[in-house]
Amino acid sequence: MWSANDNCLTNEFEFDNFQEALTFVNKLAELAEARKHHPDIFIHDYRFVKISLTTHDAGNKISEKDVEMTPLIDALYKP
Repeated sequence: MWSANDNCLTNEFEFDNFQEALTFVNKLAELAEARKHHPDIFIHDYRFVKISLTTHDAGNKISEKDVEMTPLIDALYKP
């Protein structure tokens, strides 16, 4: 579930293994490039991916770009 923290929208996704986490990150990278909106991505404990969205050119604040990106990221998640 997405939450607003420190001017970011954040969510954490859990996978069965490291390969599934990396596959998700690679799909997310393609989406981010296509939309020219790049999240911060943190892979930890080998199978968890934390995503943070903020709009840098809006002064590191949550913008409509971030809100629009969340359902697109959710659609990539296939646990």
